[in-house]
Amino acid sequence: MSAIKKTNFLAVMLRLLLLLCSSSLCCLAADLKPGVLSAITFTESPPHSDALEIKLRLHAVETPPAYDVTKESFEILLPKNYRATESYGLFIWISASDKPDIPAEWEALLAEKKLIFIGAHKSGNPRSIFDRMRLAIDANFNVRRIAKIDPARVYVSGFSGGARVASMLSVCYADIFTGTICCMGVNFYTDVTSLDGKQRFQMSYIPHDEFAKIAKTQCRFVLVTGEKDMNLINTQAVFENGFKKEGFKFVDLMNIPAQGHQPPKSEWLKKAIEFLDAGK
Repeated sequence: MSAIKKTNFLAVMLRLLLLLCSSSLCCLAADLKPGVLSAITFTESPPHSDALEIKLRLHAVETPPAYDVTKESFEILLPKNYRATESYGLFIWISASDKPDIPAEWEALLAEKKLIFIGAHKSGNPRSIFDRMRLAIDANFNVRRIAKIDPARVYVSGFSGGARVASMLSVCYADIFTGTICCMGVNFYTDVTSLDGKQRFQMSYIPHDEFAKIAKTQCRFVLVTGEKDMNLINTQAVFENGFKKEGFKFVDLMNIPAQGHQPPKSEWLKKAIEFLDAGK
């Protein structure tokens, strides 16, 4: 076979492969029922979740463990009024436990705000932080392939330890996540002291300067805590002596009256989402 014929043959095969992949993804999206929490798996990871990429973005000393997205499972929820022709935001959840559970009352709010929910199984606090990040990155990548996602409304959120991972991920990957809601937990990349100067919270990671700059100028963050939250002092310190001190342009703190260490009610989540949506 001549070189030209080989090139043409390979080009045709590549087109067929792309068509088959596109077709299977469309079928996958069509199988999902709006308003029903459904299990979903994926077959591909983007370069963003490569072990070396994550290590470089966090300036990590540790080497990320082996990871295969085909062995992972997720829960996805399309809004009840979902239409494939319309654009939606994406709400990626990092749980503190092995199940990607959110309060039931949040589901109606996410539908109202035209946000598709997705969370990974086995992404709780015992899991490697690198894997928890990869699961969120892979969810972002793959849902964008099966639904029409507004790139300006790709949000990552979590509770407690999951919120801490979300806070790190959103700065180190500010090029793919535009907003973050940290519920009762947050980390930062500099040492911060409490507002009374009596406590010191150590830095958790070192982001690449390029992505930290994007996070500071273009991304939005909401830190949610409560009067009875065990992470109240830490969250206030990160807000004032972390985000604000480092010049982040769009950051809000919500200190909920009488709130303990639990996910906030939907009325507070609504305020947080509206802060992220502002100007979009």
